[in-house]
Amino acid sequence: MYAVVRRYERVSDPAEAGRRVDEGFVPLLRQVPGFVAYYWVDAGGGVMLSMSVFEDQAGAEASIKRAADFVRDNLASLLPEPPQVTAGQVVAAG
Repeated sequence: MYAVVRRYERVSDPAEAGRRVDEGFVPLLRQVPGFVAYYWVDAGGGVMLSMSVFEDQAGAEASIKRAADFVRDNLASLLPEPPQVTAGQVVAAG
């Protein structure tokens, strides 16, 4: 499995960002081959995190592109900073 974690800072409206992600992005992500799970987390203080898990690296890489496109087209006003993106192979899970 592969995971992608994105950290967004200076989020202007976390509730609205969450609504848009839930209604618009999650359905798109579920269409990516190898999709396992997705989480959108309000970490407080204008910080939000997302975590995507896929069966393989190709799915994880596809999610990075879809996320960038979705943010550009639907969330740019709420997420003014580019995310910190970390991706890699899952080596332990519970």
